[in-house]
Amino acid sequence: MEDAYARSVVEVLDFFGVDPTKGLTDSQVARHVRIYGKNVLPQEKRTAFWKLVLKQFDDLLVKILIAAAVISFFLALINGETGLTAFLEPSVILLILAANAAVGVITETNAEKALEELRAYQADIATVLRNGCFSILPAAELVPGDIVEVNVGCKIPADMRMIEMLSNQLRVDQAILTGESCSVEKELDSIIATNAVYQDKTNILFSGTVVVAGRARAVVVGVGANTAMGSIRDSMLQTEDEVTPLKKKLDEFGTFLAKVIAGICVLVWIVNIGHFRDPSHGGFLRGAIHYFKIAVALAVAAIPEGLPAVVTTCLALGTKRMARLNAIVRSLPSVETLGCTTVICSDKTGTLTTNMMSVAKICVVHSVQQGPIIAEYGVTGTTYAPEGVVFDSSGIQLEFPAQLPCLLHIARCSALCNESVLQYNPDKGNYEKIGEATEVALRVLAEKVGLPGFDSMPSALNMLSKHERASYCNHHWEIEFKKVSILEFSRDRKMMSVLCSHKQMCVMFSKGAPESVLSRCTNILCNDNGFIVPMTANIRAELESRLNSLAGKEALRCLALALKQMPINRQTLSYDDEKDLTFIGLVGMLDPPREEVKNAMLSCMTAGIRVIVVTGDNKSTAESICHKIGAFDHLVDFVGRSYTASEFEELPAMQQTVALQHMALFTRVEPSHKRMLVEALQNQNEVVAMTGDGVNDAPALKKADIGIAMGSGTAVAKSASDMVLADDNFATIVAAVAEGRAIYNNTKQFIRYMISSNIGEVVCIFVAAVLGIPDTLAPVQLLWVNLVTDGLPATAIGFNKQDSDVMKAKPRKVSEAVVTGWLFFRYLVIGGFIWWYVYSNEGPKLPYSELMNFDSCSTRETTHPCSIFEDRHPSTVSMTVLVVVEMFNALNNLSENQSLLVIPPWSNLWLVASIILTMFLHILILYVPPLSVLFSVTPLSWADWTAVFYLSFPVIIIDEVLKFFSRKSSGMRFKFWFRRHDILPKKEFHEK
Repeated sequence: MEDAYARSVVEVLDFFGVDPTKGLTDSQVARHVRIYGKNVLPQEKRTAFWKLVLKQFDDLLVKILIAAAVISFFLALINGETGLTAFLEPSVILLILAANAAVGVITETNAEKALEELRAYQADIATVLRNGCFSILPAAELVPGDIVEVNVGCKIPADMRMIEMLSNQLRVDQAILTGESCSVEKELDSIIATNAVYQDKTNILFSGTVVVAGRARAVVVGVGANTAMGSIRDSMLQTEDEVTPLKKKLDEFGTFLAKVIAGICVLVWIVNIGHFRDPSHGGFLRGAIHYFKIAVALAVAAIPEGLPAVVTTCLALGTKRMARLNAIVRSLPSVETLGCTTVICSDKTGTLTTNMMSVAKICVVHSVQQGPIIAEYGVTGTTYAPEGVVFDSSGIQLEFPAQLPCLLHIARCSALCNESVLQYNPDKGNYEKIGEATEVALRVLAEKVGLPGFDSMPSALNMLSKHERASYCNHHWEIEFKKVSILEFSRDRKMMSVLCSHKQMCVMFSKGAPESVLSRCTNILCNDNGFIVPMTANIRAELESRLNSLAGKEALRCLALALKQMPINRQTLSYDDEKDLTFIGLVGMLDPPREEVKNAMLSCMTAGIRVIVVTGDNKSTAESICHKIGAFDHLVDFVGRSYTASEFEELPAMQQTVALQHMALFTRVEPSHKRMLVEALQNQNEVVAMTGDGVNDAPALKKADIGIAMGSGTAVAKSASDMVLADDNFATIVAAVAEGRAIYNNTKQFIRYMISSNIGEVVCIFVAAVLGIPDTLAPVQLLWVNLVTDGLPATAIGFNKQDSDVMKAKPRKVSEAVVTGWLFFRYLVIGGFIWWYVYSNEGPKLPYSELMNFDSCSTRETTHPCSIFEDRHPSTVSMTVLVVVEMFNALNNLSENQSLLVIPPWSNLWLVASIILTMFLHILILYVPPLSVLFSVTPLSWADWTAVFYLSFPVIIIDEVLKFFSRKSSGMRFKFWFRRHDILPKKEFHEK
C-alpha cells in the first residue's frame, strides 16, 4: 500500500480487511502470502565464478597479448624449438595476466556483499496479533494486514502504519534510513503533503529502525522488497559501478594502442612481402612466417604486459600508507580517484558531527541581589563517554562542579528524571545508549558533574573500570533518591516528572521544553548560595532572552530542569502537581561537530575541492550546524547555496544546473535524493566522493566515483563503499585525498616510464623491418628488456615521496592524458643498432647500401663475409642501450616537473636499488655463458659500454630541458603544443 500515510486508520484497516482487536485469520494470512510474498529481501542471483574470471580478460590489450602468446608458442613449435625458449615468452605473459585477473575477481566479489549485509537490518521476531491472540513470530512470516505491537528497544520488522498509541508518545530512531540526528515522534493522524519524503511520513514505522521511547500498535503495509529498505536494495541493484578515471584512460589507451599495433603489424608484413622469397629464409612460406613472427614480436613489444601488475602493486602500496592514516581502501582502483575528486558530498550526521547528543551549555541564575545575574557554563566532550569537564564563562575549569547548588541539582534531575541507559560495550570499545539520545546526554552530564563531598572525586572516578564508570554517579543518585511515581512525557504538556523519596522527604524533579517548564515555575534556585527566591518578571525576561540566544544563535536543543518539595509519604503524582515549580537551570545540547572538521574543510577549499553537506535534518538546524562547524564562514549567508530536496526538485532544469554549481547544503533528503545529487554532479563532469554511514547512504555510496563509509557506520554502507574511515573523521578524507594525489602522480610517472620503454622497442623493430635491415632484437631479447625495465624500476617509482604542495594544486581533470608525445627521444635507440654496423671501430664499417641488401648477401659478391649478419653484437648493443636508457628514464620519473638537482636519486632508495639490481641482472646475461646463449647476446667491450652511455645519457638532458619549460609560465604553450600529439585520445569521462 503506497499511500498508507495519507489514509486514515480506518481506511488502512479496511483495505486489508483486518479487525484491529483480533488481527488476521489463518486463511487471510495464507491469501496475503500469495498476494504480497514473504517479508524477506529476495536473494540476489550471484554472478557465476567462471563468468567473473572471463570478465577480467574482456579487454582488447589482454586479448592481443593472449593471441600473441599463443601464436609465438605455435611458431616456436613449427620452427622446432623446444624447452625453455619455446615456453618462456607465452608463460610469463599468461602468468602476469592470471595475477591481474585474480585481483579483479576479488574486488568484484567484495562489491556483491553490500546486498547481503542489507538483510542484517531486518528484525528477527515480532509480536503479532492473529486469531485474537498475541504471539511472537519470526519477522519473515509477517504479511500486510498483520497487527504488530512495538515498544522500547524493538527493531521495526516491516513498514507499518500506526493505528493505536499505548503510551503518551512513541519515538523512533530512524537515522540509518533518513540521517536525522534526533529521534522522531510518531503520530496517528494521516498526512496531507505533496511529494512527501520519509521524514514527512510521521505515522509510518519503517523497517529496520528502532523504537527509543513508548509503546504502540501498527498494521503492516509493506513487506520484503516493498519496504523502505527494499527500495534501497532496488536502488543499489540499479546502480552500476563507476569506472575510475585512471581505468577509463587506460581503457582508452588500450583501444588506441590495439589499433596502432594492428596497423603497424599489418604494415610491417605487407612492406616486406618482397623479401619473402629472399634466399636467407629458405622459401616464400618460410619468409612469410619469418615476417609474421616479427609482427608478433612487435605486438609483444608494444604492449606493456607488466602494466596491470605494476599498477596493482602501486595502488596496493598506496592502500598500506592510507591504512596508517585510518583510511581503509576496499577497492584498489578507487585509490587514485581521490586524486581528481572535485566535489565531496558529505553526510552531516555522524560524519561532520558525532551523532551523539551532548550537553554543551548550562545556564543558571547565579544571583538576584543586584538584579538577575545569569551564569553560563560550558561542557566539553562530544561523545557518550563520561569524559569531559565543566568550565565557567571565562574558560576556567571547575574542579568540583557538584559543590555548586544549581549544578548539583541539575545532575540529580538529569539522573533521576530519565528513562534511558548508558552502558559500555567491551566488544566495540565504546559507550552505547539505550533509549532517547537527549536523555542519554543528560546521563553523561550527570557523570561529568560528579558527586559532592569528595575532594578526590575526579581522580577517584578515573580509577573505575569503564563498565563501572558508565553510570557510577547516576547509580549513586538512584540509590539516594528512590523513584516512587512517574508522569510520562505527553505532547500537550511537553514535559515529564518523577517523584522521589529521600530521607523522610519527597522531591519531584521535572524536565521538558523550556517554555512549558518556565511557565510553571514560581521560584528559582540561586547558584551562589543555594537559596530559593521568587521568580520575578525581570528574571523571567532574562532567562527567555538567554534561551532565545541558545536555541537561535547557537542552534542548541534546550531543556529546562525544575524541582518541587512534596508532602512526606506522597506516593502518586498528578498533572496538577506540575505547578509552583522551582527553576534549576537550562541545558543546551546538540549533535556536536567534530573538532577537526573545520580545518579539514578549509584544506579542501585550498585544494580546489567543493564540499556539499547532505543531511536528512531540517534546513534551519542544518544551517546552524554548518555555521557552528565554521567551515562556511566565507559565505555571507546560505541564500542560493542551501536547498531542501523538495525545493531543488521544483526548480526548472536550467536553474538546477546553476544551483548545483553553488550548492553548499542539501537538506531533508532521502536515499533517492542522494543518488540523484551524485548523478546530477557527474553529469556536470564533476568527480564525486560521497561520505555516509547509514543504510540510506548505500545507493549513493555505490553510485559515486568514490564512496566513503564511516568505520562506526552500518555494514551496508561499508560494503557499498570504496573506502572506510576507521576513525569516522572527515579530516581523514583530506589526508586520503593528498595520498590519492601522490599515488596518481606516481602511477602516472611509471605508466609514462613503461610506455616510453615500449615505444623504444617498437621503433627498434618497426624501423628495421621497414628499412629492410637485419632483425634488431630477437623475441626472447624483447621479453628480457620488457621484464627488467617494466618490473623492478617501475614498481619502485611507486615509492616516490609526496610533493610538498600536493594539496595546493587544483584537482586534475579526468580528461588529462596520462602519456604525452614528448617521448620522441626513444628514436635514439635505433641509433644504437645502426651505429655498430656503420661506425663502431670493432664493427665491419659496412656501407649503408650493404646493410639494406643483407638478404641477398649469399647471391652476390661482397667485401665482407655474410656471417657478419649473424653477429650478436648489434642486437646486444641495441638491447643494452634500451635497458640503460630506461634506467636513466626511471630517474627522470622521480618527479613530473622537479629537476634531479632538487629531488636527487637517493630520495627514493628503492628506485636506486632496483636500478642497481636490474643492471646486475643484465650484466649477468651478457657475461655468463649459458644465459648469453639463451638470450642470443655476447659480451660487450669497454668501448661498447662507452658508446651505450653516450647514446643513453641524452635522455636525462632532454627531460631536464622539458621539465624546465613545464615549470615556467611560457611552458604552458610548450606543453599545449605537445598535447596535440598525446598518445591517449581525450574524451570526456562522464558522457552525457
